Amino acid sequence: MDWLTHMNRAMDYIESHLQDEADYDAIARIACCPQGLFPRIFAVLAGLPLSEYLRRRRLSQAALDLCATDDRVIDIALRYGYDSPDAFTAAFRRQHGASPTEARHGATLKAFPKLTFSLTLKGDVEMNYRIEQKPAFRAIGRSVVTTNAGQQNNLSIPAFWQQCDGDGVLARLRALGAASAVTGAHLLGLCYGAMNDGTFHYMIGVGAAGDAVPEGLEALDVPASTWAVFEAVGPLPQAIQALWQRVMGEFLTGGAYRHAGTPDFELYYPGANDENYRSEVWVPVVRQ
Repeated sequence: MDWLTHMNRAMDYIESHLQDEADYDAIARIACCPQGLFPRIFAVLAGLPLSEYLRRRRLSQAALDLCATDDRVIDIALRYGYDSPDAFTAAFRRQHGASPTEARHGATLKAFPKLTFSLTLKGDVEMNYRIEQKPAFRAIGRSVVTTNAGQQNNLSIPAFWQQCDGDGVLARLRALGAASAVTGAHLLGLCYGAMNDGTFHYMIGVGAAGDAVPEGLEALDVPASTWAVFEAVGPLPQAIQALWQRVMGEFLTGGAYRHAGTPDFELYYPGANDENYRSEVWVPVVRQ
């Protein structure tokens, strides 16, 4: 069974359970996606967080119920996960621009249709990658929790790099990495700990030379993996963000490999101000 079939079965499951509390683990199982990683992949492909998609679909269905039935507003509110008419009315108005009562009196409403994944054949730009085996290693660095909601990670992660550069963390990490044979002084941007609400950890780090964790930093153990490695060429952060979009939307949907669910990372070479700057994305994969 191919990736598109799994994803669309997950969307069918979501659609049939709009009146229930979201079971993110069940959704991930149906999509054959590692637990906690599905919301991250969904946000990249759909352009909005899974939680926001669920909210919009529920309010869209609630509008249909208001227009097609005589059910009380409070009953419809409870049906779609709202504890009070006031909370339901406020959310309904934000999406539709009208109150539930106005919806029953002919107000113009906004339909938000069910999402379906499909394959678009582009064929104009090749996607080069290599497969590498890498033993387990320990990364040392500093992390922040970010989220895919509203693509906030595309803003918060560059800001985090600037903060770590300003307070000397990047220079300190390069010095630590120089003593390591794992990645050398090349800086890493590691993504891990994905949660069902779309949040995940992002660590700026280097490969550790030993087990000691310097004060003010933290450690992350990355297991031995098979890695698909992709190269980005161009200024940061645009080039690396565009590459992630293609990795999630093209490579991981191609059917040959799936994400292993363990930490993935970006690798940054020296010369970040170069117009043709080279960086890499390393994704742990397993054969489908």
